[in-house]
Amino acid sequence: MNNKELEKLKELLYCEDSEEIKKEVKHINNSILLHIFAANYNWDNGFEIPNIIINNEHCDLGTALMMFYSVDGYRLLENQTNVFSSQMTDWKEFISNLYHKIKNNKFKKQEISFTPQLSKVQIYKLKKNNPNIPDVFLNKSPGKEIEIPVL
Repeated sequence: MNNKELEKLKELLYCEDSEEIKKEVKHINNSILLHIFAANYNWDNGFEIPNIIINNEHCDLGTALMMFYSVDGYRLLENQTNVFSSQMTDWKEFISNLYHKIKNNKFKKQEISFTPQLSKVQIYKLKKNNPNIPDVFLNKSPGKEIEIPVL
């Protein structure tokens, strides 16, 4: 990853042409660049771009987990009923789809590590309420840690 690639990501993050952003994100073929873009994404801009990210074949498991927790996936692990009864349809659909993709091992690339920021108490409570939570949501994912620059 070089400065030119980072500058291009920054331009993409602040681009006002949503069609251009969608087109470019679909064609990112570098897992690390996709991860950095996702880490800097402004969730106030909706779920269309995040859906493109998680459906990009180069999306890494670490990126998917980072996005899951960034969009408050903890709430889904804590109480699925409350999430599914939410009035926030786009969020509910995104988080549910992402959860199932992670759970069903749809992210084949596992080169970027992500560690959920969960305390031992939080993990204990989650497992107590739902012993069937897959470990992938609770433990550090395989891969190496990536320094995420703020763009």
